[in-house]
Amino acid sequence: MNRKFYSTLIVCIIALSMLLTACQPAAPTEVPADQPQTEPTVAVVDPVAEEIQLRWRTRPDNQAEIDVYSSISQELDTQLEGITLVYEPGGSESSSYQDVLKTEIGAGTAPDVFWIPGTDVADFAKRGLILNMADMVGDFDTAAFYSGPMFHLTYNPESMGNDALWGLPRDVSTFALYLNMDLINEAGAADPRELAKNGEWTWEAFLDVAQKVRALGTDIYGYGANAWWGPYGVWINSAGGGFFNADRSACALDTDESIAGLEFERSLYVDHDVAVPYGEDSEPPFMAGKVAMFQNGRWATPGTRANANFTWDVVELPSGPNGPGNWLFWGAYVVNANTAHPEEAWKLVQALTEAKTQAQISALGTNIPSRVSQEALDSFLTFTPPDNNQAFLNGIAEASNPSAEGPLWAGNWPEFDAVMGAKVNAVLTGTLSIEEFKATICSEANKAFGQ
Repeated sequence: MNRKFYSTLIVCIIALSMLLTACQPAAPTEVPADQPQTEPTVAVVDPVAEEIQLRWRTRPDNQAEIDVYSSISQELDTQLEGITLVYEPGGSESSSYQDVLKTEIGAGTAPDVFWIPGTDVADFAKRGLILNMADMVGDFDTAAFYSGPMFHLTYNPESMGNDALWGLPRDVSTFALYLNMDLINEAGAADPRELAKNGEWTWEAFLDVAQKVRALGTDIYGYGANAWWGPYGVWINSAGGGFFNADRSACALDTDESIAGLEFERSLYVDHDVAVPYGEDSEPPFMAGKVAMFQNGRWATPGTRANANFTWDVVELPSGPNGPGNWLFWGAYVVNANTAHPEEAWKLVQALTEAKTQAQISALGTNIPSRVSQEALDSFLTFTPPDNNQAFLNGIAEASNPSAEGPLWAGNWPEFDAVMGAKVNAVLTGTLSIEEFKATICSEANKAFGQ
């Protein structure tokens, strides 16, 4: 080997040595003892916040009302940041809706927020099924709603004061008679709206219209109402009676006034045969053009708008010995006591009862805003059809007990309702006499008060 080869070999070895040295990790630099030690910086990436899903439920009267609340749910879903809404329509106007909720709450499958009738607030609260949201109220103005519903929604059975908050009222409503003016005109009967304007819309005038329409055919009826406490309670109230005594601590269905109201209603079914048989759903025959006067609340308006193929309007209830005897119906959005998201559920309850949301729902016909505002009432009058929206507002003004749908804090409403409903059903179908009803009703119904 020559010198050139050795020289090249030495250069390569030196270069390789330098390369290997450069690839070694650098020795850590020591920090002097008098210098503070620092931790290495680690980049932290915030995870994307997950949407909280809230399920909520109402008890719609028909498909048209389901569509109303589905639309509202979709709109609020875009407004409530970090919350995804799932709307669930519940059952029909019967106690099974509430019973299903109770079962689901016990099983842990109930929605986070749901609507219940005003009558059931006490029962749900006393059972510990709904959340007392008093600690979350802050500066929220509960005085913006009708005082009758809010009295019960803030009543605390433990303190016997108004320091709770069980929910917020979704709506208020009164009964009216939905009119098929085609049938009324065909029968040559007086226009109930004109009679009401002239102060002549009485039980007797109502019966006259019903009888004339009934004469049109065996499948044509003058009157129809569904089988629950609201419709038959109207006639009892109108006669000056009522379900309870003055402080709502005992049954009053056996008073002379209560019996007079029930006796008149019985005559519509048994004596004069002008009404859709009691217990049958009166809404389908009304929509089919077979019923002249259908008694229902504002919640029936969307379905009538969508399905009635005849000329229709509404009129207030006829006056009996004590006036029209209407109810102030109301229901509330409440929060499942076991919800995993109470703060978000409270936000949803507020959003569902905002003035803007209520106006949108009222415009679609479902109810009357539960917020006390002349502006809201004036706007309500423009939400047509029906043309005679004033009939519903007259019901509010004329209701002798505007909180009549109040819950029983001193008793058990479901038990009372079950006894009363069965007895009234027997009277209106002709299987129980008025005399027997009067003799037995309160001894049985008072068991709901522990008597």
